[in-house]
Amino acid sequence: MIEVLSSSALATVQDHGREGYLRYGVGTAGAMDRLALAVGNLLLGNPDDAAAIEIPMFPFRIRFLDDLDFAITGADCTARLGDKDVLPWWTTHAQKGDVLTIGVPANGTRCYLSLAGGVDVPVVLGSRSTQLRGQFGGYEGRQLHKGDVLKAIGFKPGGGRDAAARRAGFGMVPPEHALPAPVATPCAEAGETVVRVLTAAEYDCYAPKSIEAFWSEGWKVTPQSDRYGYRLEGPTLTPTHHIEKRSHGIVPGVIQVPHNGQPIIQLRDAQPSGGYPKIGTVIEADLWRLAQARIGTKIRFVRTTYPDAVAALEELDGYLERVRHLVDLVRPSRH
Repeated sequence: MIEVLSSSALATVQDHGREGYLRYGVGTAGAMDRLALAVGNLLLGNPDDAAAIEIPMFPFRIRFLDDLDFAITGADCTARLGDKDVLPWWTTHAQKGDVLTIGVPANGTRCYLSLAGGVDVPVVLGSRSTQLRGQFGGYEGRQLHKGDVLKAIGFKPGGGRDAAARRAGFGMVPPEHALPAPVATPCAEAGETVVRVLTAAEYDCYAPKSIEAFWSEGWKVTPQSDRYGYRLEGPTLTPTHHIEKRSHGIVPGVIQVPHNGQPIIQLRDAQPSGGYPKIGTVIEADLWRLAQARIGTKIRFVRTTYPDAVAALEELDGYLERVRHLVDLVRPSRH
């Protein structure tokens, strides 16, 4: 078990998300950076659908109430277990009473604290993810507060790996160093997040200058951004004619353009329908990159094709398979 020591950290319990309920008006929720969550679970030998703690504000502190293995993935955070440094993307063993402090990340914006076996909260509509708008799932349907106590599903008193393996630990190369980054034209500036985009239904309804700006400009992530969506700031996107749409289904990654001409990228907590015109969609394989874009930085879009989007997803799946293979070499019997 762990006890949360931080106040107002906006941390929530998330797994891979709530699939199959969009037609009922229930959004997906789930980890913004699914890749970081997946690697954390693989490192610990957890089930693929195990839940972790998504942390978007720092510092974040917890106390271990039992001996427990954990891993930190996602944003490049500095972390300390008591007075010892903790490596990111690495398994670590904590002893009862240890305090873990996760500091402000040098890069990225969200990290994931995975516990051996996963965070033990009720499954609601097939997922342990927190749905903040509906106030269900996760830990009582809300953000974590100081004093909350969470149990790890896989905790067994006296169980786990042998002491030597616990002391050594093991880890993986982060995906940003293992996967090729999309290339922007013109070249992206330092600190910009580059993501690949498929054109959407109303793409051809925008003026040529707006289309050119959409691809060539960096779009600033404004402070009004959150898990529901990134509100961007840049050149005004102007349609060639008035566009009026009935509400229709949307998914995470869809780029909508409201009347002010400033795009909104729908994210994990977005509503499952909307009426704004759609100019593009960030491909699924790049949503993890998008999740780590910081407020005040810029996002740059790269046009891609459906076959290339499928190939990018296969490349991501290949990375996870390599991680799984390496973990199995170190941990032949996963708990």
